[in-house]
Amino acid sequence: MLETLKIAFYIFMMFFVIVAIHEWGHYYFAKRAGILVREFAIGFGPKMFSYKKGETQFTFRLLPFGGYARMAGEDPDTTGIDVGQTICVRIKDDKVEKIFTSNLEKYKNVIKGEVLQIDLETALKIELDVDGERMNYDVHPQAVIVNKNASMQIAPKDRWFSSKTVGQRSLAIFAGPMMNFILAFVLFAIFVQVSGVPVENPSYIKIADVSANTPAEKAGFKEGDIIKSINGTSVGIDQQQVIASISESKDKAMNWTVIRDGKELDVSVTPTSLPGQEGGKVGISLGFPTRQAGFVETFTLSGKYTIETSKLIFKGLQQLIQNFALDDIGGPVRTIELTGEIAKSGLDRLLYWSAMISINLGIFNLLPIPALDGSRLVFLGIEALRGRPVDPNREGMVHFIGFAMLFVLMLAVTYNDILRLING
Repeated sequence: MLETLKIAFYIFMMFFVIVAIHEWGHYYFAKRAGILVREFAIGFGPKMFSYKKGETQFTFRLLPFGGYARMAGEDPDTTGIDVGQTICVRIKDDKVEKIFTSNLEKYKNVIKGEVLQIDLETALKIELDVDGERMNYDVHPQAVIVNKNASMQIAPKDRWFSSKTVGQRSLAIFAGPMMNFILAFVLFAIFVQVSGVPVENPSYIKIADVSANTPAEKAGFKEGDIIKSINGTSVGIDQQQVIASISESKDKAMNWTVIRDGKELDVSVTPTSLPGQEGGKVGISLGFPTRQAGFVETFTLSGKYTIETSKLIFKGLQQLIQNFALDDIGGPVRTIELTGEIAKSGLDRLLYWSAMISINLGIFNLLPIPALDGSRLVFLGIEALRGRPVDPNREGMVHFIGFAMLFVLMLAVTYNDILRLING
């Protein structure tokens, strides 16, 4: 039970960190550009937890398979205040600090009047009829509109996403995937420190991992055991010899000699077959002795892993486009299943896997698919070339259609993953 909870916690943290760092990239560079970020959300669906810090509402939602940083101007910002409406305003330092639109009788230390003119986007002014007298008030750029139990900060046009330069908007969009690559680099660096690097000219091979509920675990093998001999034959550093010996000994007892904590131990194990695989298996992975990586070496290897993994993912995408098959795509269900299996293999494997998932998310979001960051960057590129933005309604329709198509694809992939689990 504890092991299951630990695995579930690892899975949750992996998704949380990868999604949070992506959205934090959008959030941080949007804030630097002066854009009002209304909400920083992890997950989709019903709100589970929420708190407000500064101008932004931070929320955690039920399904942690994504997130968003909602910026002012991306969605229609309606104040819900019309000419002729009666409101109350609270003044601080000669500027309107709060605007109340309902339950007006319960507020004290406010000015009540009928709206004659209101501009909360450019001029930031309100004109009220207060007991027959026309009164003009300046509005603070961070004033808050209170409606029943909800409140919303106003968004002057200079705080809108669309008001910023193409460069500022592009950086705010690109920063999400960029942070996924940075996270992957950091995770690979931690992986190198945790797992070490193979020594040059090794003199032995060892058991790098023992899978649960396998002949190796039942026989008593431990991670780190040095393999000295199998059936009386010295192994040396020949991994292929070990693999071949296991494969040829299906359902036959094997006598191993291993070194653990400087002492020789004799262990008997009987390889078994696995569905869809030939030969015997005992449930171990092999490795060479390792050493601690140096500071510069750690960063060099981390960069190498990041580049190689990116190339591998691009190659996989190319093959998927050329030979599309639904079974080749894994959705959240399949990802959770694989993450659970990898988490059982140890922290180092989970770190490597998390880095791969982070790069995958970064690359996927940069694809020019409507509703993804890559598509938004394409529209910003078109704007830079034309000198004027694409019609927001047309761009919005493209993103809506793209999101709908992705949603349908995700439903199909999830259904396929569930069927695969049921059918084994």
